This record gives sequence, C-alpha cells and structure tokens, in this order.
Amino acid sequence: MSKKFPEYKGLDLAKVADDVLDFWKQESIFQKSITTREGNEPFIFFEGPPSANGLPGIHHVMARAIKDIFCRYKTQKGFQVQRKAGWDTHGLPIELGVEKELGITKEDIGKKISVEEYNAACKKAVMRYTDVWNDLTEKMGYWVDMKDPYVTYEPKYMETVWWLLKEIYSKNLLYKGYTIQPYSPKAGTGLSSHELNQPGTYQDVTDTTVVAQFRSPLTPPNGGGTQNSVSKAFKLSSPPLEGSGEIFFLAWSTTPWTLPSNTALTVGPKIDYVLVKTFNQYTFETMNVILAKNLVNKQFDKKFILAKTFVYFEELASAFQTVPQPLGGARGLIPFLILAECKGKDLEGIRYEQLLPFALPHNNPENAFRVILGDFVTTEDGTGIV
Repeated sequence: MSKKFPEYKGLDLAKVADDVLDFWKQESIFQKSITTREGNEPFIFFEGPPSANGLPGIHHVMARAIKDIFCRYKTQKGFQVQRKAGWDTHGLPIELGVEKELGITKEDIGKKISVEEYNAACKKAVMRYTDVWNDLTEKMGYWVDMKDPYVTYEPKYMETVWWLLKEIYSKNLLYKGYTIQPYSPKAGTGLSSHELNQPGTYQDVTDTTVVAQFRSPLTPPNGGGTQNSVSKAFKLSSPPLEGSGEIFFLAWSTTPWTLPSNTALTVGPKIDYVLVKTFNQYTFETMNVILAKNLVNKQFDKKFILAKTFVYFEELASAFQTVPQPLGGARGLIPFLILAECKGKDLEGIRYEQLLPFALPHNNPENAFRVILGDFVTTEDGTGIV
C-alpha cells in the first residue's frame, strides 16, 4: 500500500477528530463522495429539519449519527447520495417566544405591530442559532449540504408540500378520518404533540369527572345468535334481575365534553369485572351495573351498604323502598349486591345504546357502540371502563 496513515503515540481522540475533519475539509471528501458517483443510481436524503431557534443537545447528536449511518451505507453501495439539510421554521413555540420578547399578544398583531413586522421578527428569531448548529454539524462529522438548505417558511417549500398532497390525493392515497384535536382558543390554532409538551403546558388541577351509564340489554334481540351479551359474559342462566333485564356499563370520564362523540367503551382484558345489583342514588330505581371489581368500594362509598346474600339484599331493598324518597333509604344507605364476576376479555363485543343519539359515525356506524379491549385501562381510579 502506498498510502500512509498517521501514527499516534498517545490516544488523543479530540486531536484525531480534528485531523480527520481537516483532511475531509481540505480534500473535499464529502463533495467527492457525490461527484465521483455521477450517473449512479441516486439516493436522496432530506434531513428531518431541526429548529434553529433553540440550541442543539446531545439527543440531536445521537439522532444525526443514526441518520448518517444510512447515507454512508448507501454511498458505500455505490449510490450517489444527495443530502439536503433543512430548517423547521414553523410552530407555536416560535410565535410565543417572539411575542414574549416584544411584549405583545396575538391580539396586538395588526394593531401595535403589523403582520409584516411580526413575520419578520419570527423569521429572525427562528434562525437565531444557525451558526451554532453549523458548527456542531461540522464537528460531529455529519455530512449534509448546509449551504443550500430547504427552509419551511419559504413559499417554494410550502407550495411543494401542497403539490405533494395534491399528487397523493390524485393517486387515492389519502383517507378521511376523525380525531379529537387539541385547540388553543387564544392562539386560534390546533396544537401538535410537540407543542403540548412545551414547559408549562400541563399543570396539576382538581377537576370534575363524571361516571356515565351506558345501557345494554341483558340478552340481544332475537337471542343474539353468536353475538356476545352480558348474560353470556357473566354466565347467567337465570339471572335475578328485575324489569326489562337492562343493565348499565359504568364508564368514567375526565373529559365529559367528549361523551357526545363516544363510539366505544374500553375494558382491560385481564381486569376482573363484576355485575352489581343496586338502586340509582338519584332516581331510587332498581339498576344493575358493570364495573371493575377493585373499584367497587370507590364507587359504592359511604352512601351504600353491601349485601353478601340475595336474601339479605331483598330485606335491605324492601326497607329502602318503604322510606320516603327525600330521606334516601333506610338509615341513609343504599343496598348493593355483587351478582357475578368475569374477566374483561369476556365482555368484548357486547353492544350498548348510544348515550346521546345526536349523530351516528360517518363510516361503518354498524360497528360502533360496543365494548373493546385495551391494555391502557387501569383500576387506579374511576370504574375500570373508559
């Protein structure tokens, strides 16, 4: 071999890195990795752009090292690898930072400051640390074209995104769906997951929660065929239930405003659930409810009394029903009896009635309003049904 490599008597990694970077720079190694492969099959890499209004951290170094692996691998496989850097210049944090610096709010835009001045201030702020980013990029040996980056606030970039969306739509690769979108009334915009993770976004507050009753038939109409039901889940051959046989799933919600759009109830597949016979604490009518076994004592608190046998429940119920309604029952306690028990997986597929029948789901409404399984359900609070 005619090529000689430097020999280091002592291990000084910082000096080795500097020597390698100097060699790459002097010999234009990055540029040659592209020009020497002119005419080869292309591999185009657009970097997922960082935002230059914040300083880089060690996590950026780790992410870029992983990105670089793929580009270097493709280069070694003979591809001509074009690598284009970019700057992410959109997002609510940039706007909030500028407004804080200028001492304004969204309402002041167009009054105390023009839209053009506001946009100029945002563009200046978002590129504040580009020199620091460029220095880091070079020092860590990350190969990417920083001289001609794409910038997301430029019309060319935005128009390109719209063109791509149009092409995707034309190829029938877009579908219409629905989701609950976090929204900022003050900013007048939807919020991304990254924006929701900004410091100060979340705070511990005490808020009102609700337990909603979702009615479900004990046995589906016409026997239900192979369809799951409450009687099948709890293996009830001749259940001691009064009236029409209707029961209720007790579902806990910390966001009651979402109840009109409810289309499913979720239970934990490995959680134990019970069927409980009791009285509605507001209407004093007989009812049968389903909830997690471990949360019975939380839902049936000091207002209730447990009957361990059906005979004892009948005695308590008789006394309860003879007391005038305003008193709320014998000794102020409402009786309840645990009738049966099952696992969450046994409840899967059971149908229930829509809570607020204002509108049906746009797609496949026949599949809505049923019990599904979810590992995220816990028995820390609520009813074990969400």
